[in-house]
Amino acid sequence: SDFDIDSDIRMLELLKIHFGESSMQKCEIMLNDLIDSKRTNSNIKTSLLNAPGTVAGQEEAEISHDVLDATIISSNFWPPIQTEDLAVPASVDKLLSDFAQRFHQIKTPRKLLWKKNLGTVKLELQFEDRSMQFTVVPVQAAIIMRFQEKPSWTSKALATEIGIPVDSLNRRIGFWTSKGVLTESVGPDADDHIFTIVDSMSDVNKNSIVNESCEAFQMNEDEGESSVASVEEQLKKEMTVYEKFIIGMLTNFGNMTLDKIHNTLKMFCAEPSYDKSLQQLQSFLSGLVSDEKLEMRDGLYLLKK
Repeated sequence: SDFDIDSDIRMLELLKIHFGESSMQKCEIMLNDLIDSKRTNSNIKTSLLNAPGTVAGQEEAEISHDVLDATIISSNFWPPIQTEDLAVPASVDKLLSDFAQRFHQIKTPRKLLWKKNLGTVKLELQFEDRSMQFTVVPVQAAIIMRFQEKPSWTSKALATEIGIPVDSLNRRIGFWTSKGVLTESVGPDADDHIFTIVDSMSDVNKNSIVNESCEAFQMNEDEGESSVASVEEQLKKEMTVYEKFIIGMLTNFGNMTLDKIHNTLKMFCAEPSYDKSLQQLQSFLSGLVSDEKLEMRDGLYLLKK
């Protein structure tokens, strides 16, 4: 959120010297996105706080616009972002909506598409006898904020409320039970546990049952939600569209070298156009061999019989 990228800029300049400016164009755009994000955040926050109709004390009743820092990226130049559904609390949703609306006014015709499951959330939780601060991922924040509405939730009801599968909820909510913020007890349905907020440490053992299976729900501290798809996953996804062409070529020609497959794809694949490197094709073909769709003999690829 501090957008401190001075060291990244210096590294980019060194990479340009070694690899040329054209090969670093996407990296430069990514850094420019971060620089522009800092400026855009400042402009939007100022305009929202000074907007006509803003009532004194309104920010206290709702979540202050000042707490939101958005990283705004150009979708065509960043690695694919993994997303999952997440229903955030109404107050957070309004905050995001106000920000997106003002962004559209400033940057017309551009619009924001929120990735609500990504980022970090800083929380301070106030209890009867203690105060606790956390930095968590959005889904963990969405879980604990629901306990402002009522003190206890069943796992199935809470999962439905925030729009994620029950097994995913059980894994994420383990963070809060491990910190002593929530207690877990067995409900009428053995598969539908009850989670209750711990207002006072003296209440920890009143209504909870020690359950050895709770450990299975603990979320790793460093589970930072891998937000960027791996290079291998993305390559496989992009190359899958060419698989039928490769299968067709090998059906007709019997066997082909890597170079011949590469050149044939460049020549005949117009929609979508083929723009992969020889190394990327080799990696994809190796995957097809591992999946036993193809086999390789003496440098030749052929269909698996």
